[in-house]
Amino acid sequence: MLYLSLVFVFILSYSFYFYGKKRALSLKFKKNENLSSLPDYYGYYVVLLVFFPAIIIWFFLLIFKSNFQEMFVMSPVLFPDVATWSSGKFGLIMNKISNLSMIVNLSEIDLTVGDKSILKMASESEIIAAKNLANFDKIYGWSNLTLFIILPVLLGFLATKSISGKLNAQPIVEKIISYVIKGSSYIAIFITFGIFFSLVFEAINFFRYVNFMDFFFNTAWNPNRAFVINASEGFDQEALKEAFGFVPLLTGTLLIASVAMLVAVPLGLLTAIYLAEYASSKVRDIAKPIIEILAGIPTVVYGFFAALSLAPFIKDVGEGVGLPVSAESALAAGLAMGVMIIPFVSSLSDDVIKAVPQSLREGSYAIGATKSETIKKVILPAALAGIMGSFLLAISRAIGETMIVVMAASLRANLTFNPLEPATTITTQIVTSLIGDVEFDNPKTLVAFALGLTLFVMTLILNIAAITIVKKYREKYE
Repeated sequence: MLYLSLVFVFILSYSFYFYGKKRALSLKFKKNENLSSLPDYYGYYVVLLVFFPAIIIWFFLLIFKSNFQEMFVMSPVLFPDVATWSSGKFGLIMNKISNLSMIVNLSEIDLTVGDKSILKMASESEIIAAKNLANFDKIYGWSNLTLFIILPVLLGFLATKSISGKLNAQPIVEKIISYVIKGSSYIAIFITFGIFFSLVFEAINFFRYVNFMDFFFNTAWNPNRAFVINASEGFDQEALKEAFGFVPLLTGTLLIASVAMLVAVPLGLLTAIYLAEYASSKVRDIAKPIIEILAGIPTVVYGFFAALSLAPFIKDVGEGVGLPVSAESALAAGLAMGVMIIPFVSSLSDDVIKAVPQSLREGSYAIGATKSETIKKVILPAALAGIMGSFLLAISRAIGETMIVVMAASLRANLTFNPLEPATTITTQIVTSLIGDVEFDNPKTLVAFALGLTLFVMTLILNIAAITIVKKYREKYE
């Protein structure tokens, strides 16, 4: 119901645009009033006064829905000692009540044997709370729907009534839009800082268990040792030294990403050069969408392809020439990943090369350069910044890929530079550490944040290096 309310807000806001514009036109032609702005701005003025107050209230109700739900369901009348509960117990009881609400209904229903057993195990207070929760969802949904029909209509009529010849709607609308744009940029910055600091704080908790130097320089990765150690007596620091060694994950990530880039960079760049400089418009219109389809294929499909077709093929070829090849190898995962990120290089590089001014090509031809010389000496240097951006995006995509690695390169950390052996990546281990019933007082779980922070810093260094390269080698053309 809450999302249906949002749809009503959009529809009513759009409708009041025409209503506000009609009001302005009627003032101009029927009452002969001189308008201070164009009629369209009065329509925008009404839309903004309808939409933004409603959307702010909508976000408030969405964010605090769980709080309202707990206040309605977890009544002190039903649970007198609720104030003394720990957060863990409160969450456990609330989760049980949520499950019961799916079974309990105010109307008569047929219950299975399992449902009946669950009801027998629940207390009377929990059953009443489950009924209250079922009622809350209905009441909350219909209340929101009613609110977001009445509120936009009321705001719309008030805003339309305020329209007059003296009202200069244009600066008001432009100022609000400028604030929205500025606020959006600030939100993006705050989100980035929020992600960074959330990683930092949890990573600090991890390094309370594991020594910083042990994490970054040890070569053994066996996080399950964090569960074997008796946590009630404290974690054995000597044992933890052999549990979290970052080096195998780093080498695996770089190995698989390097294989992927060795595939994607030459194929993608050469494809971009062909489509931009050699292919006819008919071939380009057909080939470019087909290549870009590769970017839309789910990564799990690439994982199946790598695990069921590519890896066995590489193993058979390796055995045929006398090379020992693992059933799961970094080469198989890297090749599949390279095919996946070809569109990131080719599409972006193609657009950048096409954006090079035609005058540069004509000037090169005028002094006797061939087409290939023009591409090497003029076009590629002029498009270097954009091409480097496509490489950076492709590398980031390769480093952040998980599913292909899980299916084709194994989950086992292996310190190796041989692409024919199994390997794993940082992102894969982040997912692995957060699978199942996680507790954030164990280094096995907290290591995900340390790995995430490390990956964040690696990406930052990659960006800085790319910017430095572009600044050093970019040629400026007017």
